[in-house]
Amino acid sequence: MSSLCKCMRPACLAARADEPGSGRVSGARTLESLRWPLASLASAAGLIFAVSTAAAQHQHPPQDEPLHEKFYSTWYMPDNPSKSCCNKADCYPTEIKYVGGAIYARRREDGKYIPIPPQKVERNRDNPDGRSHLCAPPPNSLHAPDTVFCFSLGGGT
Repeated sequence: MSSLCKCMRPACLAARADEPGSGRVSGARTLESLRWPLASLASAAGLIFAVSTAAAQHQHPPQDEPLHEKFYSTWYMPDNPSKSCCNKADCYPTEIKYVGGAIYARRREDGKYIPIPPQKVERNRDNPDGRSHLCAPPPNSLHAPDTVFCFSLGGGT
């Protein structure tokens, strides 16, 4: 577009602002050019936070690592004994509560108490430390909401 155009329409002003030597900067153009880099930066920061939080949540107390590793690596689903409960990333000690006779276990990632299906309760082996243990995917996984792989009631059921 030529600088000879004296049109005051926003499109003309924006086009003239981008001409070399105009000394003007298009506000709309500048904001638009920053939108994607800022969005990418915000997404990266969020991802780093989520990964670091998840990593911190998946750490077991150092003194319990070998005990939990052995227990979790040899734990199979009570209702499907040929299938592993998962691994130490999905399994962890948990708090429980009873509601109307049903067991609810506290999911680590969001603190929500999720119902434990009776068929997922381990009845054939004691847990390693007397605490209740839950194997469940995080709430934002591809599994159905409130999925439970395995559960072991504290106190050596």
